[in-house]
Amino acid sequence: MAEPSFWNDQERAQVVVQQVKTYKQWVEPFDTLVRGVNDARELVELVALEPDATMEAELARDAESVRERIAAYELRSLLRGPDDFRAAQLEISAGAGGTEAQDWAEMLMRMYVRWAERKGYGIEELDRSDGEEAGIKGTVLEITGEYAYGFLRPEAGVHRLVRISPFDSQARRHTSFASVFVYPVVNEEINIEIRDEDLRIDVYRASGAGGQHVNKTSSAVRITHLPSGVVTASQAERSQFKNKATAMKQLKNRLYQIEADKQIAAKAALDANKMDVSFGSQIRSYVFQPYTMVNDHRTELKIADVAKVMDGGIDPFIEAYLKMAGEPPSK
Repeated sequence: MAEPSFWNDQERAQVVVQQVKTYKQWVEPFDTLVRGVNDARELVELVALEPDATMEAELARDAESVRERIAAYELRSLLRGPDDFRAAQLEISAGAGGTEAQDWAEMLMRMYVRWAERKGYGIEELDRSDGEEAGIKGTVLEITGEYAYGFLRPEAGVHRLVRISPFDSQARRHTSFASVFVYPVVNEEINIEIRDEDLRIDVYRASGAGGQHVNKTSSAVRITHLPSGVVTASQAERSQFKNKATAMKQLKNRLYQIEADKQIAAKAALDANKMDVSFGSQIRSYVFQPYTMVNDHRTELKIADVAKVMDGGIDPFIEAYLKMAGEPPSK
């Protein structure tokens, strides 16, 4: 990289720079772990020579910190897929069931936002369609940060809610569904060819809860990719130009994922330990009544503290799935 001719080939240089960044993301945390272990060992030797309650307490804290960092590093070591290091585009859609399902979709959105906040990830709402009475029909979020896609890809699938509906005057128990799709946010250097003649672009007025916040001009944009049938939309901005750019970015991400899925389909079908996470699969159930339990049907991990899970505590499910799946599919 220090050679004067390194940047002569811009495309190759970008690939090398990304590789170096990827290697650093593994090497630097490992070096930090090694230093932490060595520091703890030195402290153990000091305590052995000169017993001291304060030093022993410090050693206990250091040991716990090292254990936590080792566990985090081991978990991240499972994220070796070619796109795992990327940011993630998270799409949540309410299933059939009207207001009940739309409320569930919004609850899931909050769960993932709280999870991302705890991780220190950036969160941007690219698109949102509100329900008529409550909740959302769907939303698209971009979660930015190291390995956001790697951690979120186990969440793709159908999520099932069982509860006594707050919208039912007779307080009956309802079952609702919402789907979650996860896409890697691809970089500009990845070449996804999108021809103008393959696109249908529609503009319309943004929808919302009403009042002054509803757009009065046709600034919302919907793009249909005719060959694949993929549809993306954005109404988050008041500018039609910005909404078009956002919808095009979503389209590029999804077309990239379609190509990636084609390459891994044969391997995934033969791997009995890797469950299908297509739209029709139910990966997890969240039961609020008559008991409280969140059950992941792929790993059989069960957590009784539903409130904690809904507040973003989904790491145990992600970790269990990654460990079960082992090596992620490679292209």
